[in-house]
Amino acid sequence: MRTGGEGDGYTPDPRRWRALSVCLVGGFMALLDVSIVNVALPSIREGLDASDSALQWVVSGYALAFGLLLVPAGRFGDMKGRRNAFVAGVALFTLASAAAGLAQSALWLVIARIVQGAAGGIINPQISGLIQQLFRGAERGRAFGMLGATVGISTAIGPLLGGLLIQAAGTAEGWRWVFYVNVPVGALAIALAYRFIPKFCDDQRRKESFDPVGVVLLAAGVVLVLLPLIQEEAWVGQSKWLLLAAGVAVLAGFVAWERRYARRARPMVDLNLFRRRSYALGALLGLAYFAGFTAIFFIYTLYLQQGLHYTALQAGLATVPFALGSAASASLGGPIVTRVGRTLIAIGLGLVLIGLVGVEIAVELVPGGHDGWATALPLLVAGIGSGLVIAPNQTLTLAEVPVAGAGSAGGVLQTGQRIGAAVGIAVVGAVFFASIADSGGDFALGFRHGLWVTIGFVVLSLVIALIDVYASRRAATGRHAAPEGPAVTAVPDRPSPPADQAPHNRAVTGQAFYDA
Repeated sequence: MRTGGEGDGYTPDPRRWRALSVCLVGGFMALLDVSIVNVALPSIREGLDASDSALQWVVSGYALAFGLLLVPAGRFGDMKGRRNAFVAGVALFTLASAAAGLAQSALWLVIARIVQGAAGGIINPQISGLIQQLFRGAERGRAFGMLGATVGISTAIGPLLGGLLIQAAGTAEGWRWVFYVNVPVGALAIALAYRFIPKFCDDQRRKESFDPVGVVLLAAGVVLVLLPLIQEEAWVGQSKWLLLAAGVAVLAGFVAWERRYARRARPMVDLNLFRRRSYALGALLGLAYFAGFTAIFFIYTLYLQQGLHYTALQAGLATVPFALGSAASASLGGPIVTRVGRTLIAIGLGLVLIGLVGVEIAVELVPGGHDGWATALPLLVAGIGSGLVIAPNQTLTLAEVPVAGAGSAGGVLQTGQRIGAAVGIAVVGAVFFASIADSGGDFALGFRHGLWVTIGFVVLSLVIALIDVYASRRAATGRHAAPEGPAVTAVPDRPSPPADQAPHNRAVTGQAFYDA
C-alpha cells in the first residue's frame, strides 16, 4: 500500500487514527507535566525539604530541557524514522517519571525532571511530523484539531489532576503520584506505538549529516535566551540579561551558519521556510500567544492558592471550564480551518480577549473567595477561543512544509512556543509579584495587573493574525484580477495547498510502503 500526496498514489492507512491516538497519549503526558507539577510544589517542599531554588529548577529545568531538544529531535526523526524517535522519547520519559517519583532528595528530583523535559522535547516534534506523514487535506486539519485539544486540555487540566492525586494520596507522598501516573501510561503507549504506527514512518528517512555545528549553536542560543527568563525571580540583579543578549547573538550566528551550510547540504533548519508568509507569521503568532496562554494559568493558580487559600484540588477545579471549552472548539476548528483560513484564528483570539477581560471584571467585582465560580463563564469563553487558535494555527503554519522536513519544522515552531511561554511567565510573573509587594499583599490586584499584560500578548497575536488575513485577501484579489492563465475562483485567506501535495514533491511522499 503506497503513501504519498493526493493524486500521486496516496492511500490512507486504516490504522492512522489509532496511530494518532497513541501519539496524542505521549504528547499529553509530556505537556501535562509542564503544569501538573505547579500544585505539587508545596508538597515537594515538605516531603524533600526543598529550597526555593530547588523548587524553581523542578519547574524550569523541565522547561529548559524541553525547549532545547525540540529542533534537534525533529531533525533526528526526519532522518532516522519518527516512530523510532517517538518510542525512544516515551521510553525515556517513562523511566524519568519513575525516577522522579522515587526521588530521595531535591537534587535527585531536579535531575529526573531535566531528563523528563529532554524526553518531552523528543516526543513532541515527532507527533506533528507523523500527522504530516499520515494525513492529507481535511483529515490533516482534523488531526491537528485533536492535537490542539490535547495541548489545551493537558495545560489546563494539569492543576486539577495534580490536585486530585495529592488529595487522594495525602500531601506528604501525593506529589510522588504526580510522576508515577506516567509509568503505566507510558508503557502502554510504547506497546501500542509498534502495533499501530505504520512501519513506513521509519522506512521513509533521509541519509545525510546531522549538522552538528548547527545543533550546538542552536542549543547554546536557546539556553542563553531561556535561562535568564526562566530564572528571572531566582537570580537577582540585572546582569542576567546579558545572557539574553548573548543568546540573541549566538542565534544570529546560527542563522549565518545554516545559510552557509545550505550551500552544500540540507541544513537542520530550512530558513527558506520563513520566506513563506504562512510559516513566518504563524510561528510569530504562536510565540506571542503562548506568552499569554501559558502565563494566565501560572498567575491564576498562585492567586487562588496563595491569595485566596484554595486547596490544590480547588485551584485545579477552577481551570476546568477553560479546558472543556478548549477541547470542544479544537475538535470543531481543526477540520474547517483549511476552508476558513486565518480568519478562524482571528475569531478565536477575539473570544480569548473577551473571556480574559471578563475574568478581570469578575475578579474586580466579585467579593474575594468566590473567584473560582465568578471566573468560570469567562474562562469557558476564553477556552473556546483558545481551541480555535492553537491547532488551526499549527495546521496553517505547517501547511506548505514538505513532509520530509516536517519534524524539524514542527520543532522550530514549538521552540518558538516554549520561548514565548518563558517570556510570558517571566514578564507576567514579574508584574504579578511586584504588584503584590507594592500593594502590601493584595493578590487580587497583582493578578489583575498580570492579567492585563497577558491580554496585551493576546492583542499582539490578534494583530499578527489580522495582518495575515489582510495579506491573504490582497494576494487572492491579485490572482483573481490577473489577465493571463485559466480563470480561478479566489477564496479569501485560504492557505495554499500543502507542499507535500504539489507535483514537484511526489518523489518525496510517494516512495514508502506500508507493512501488510
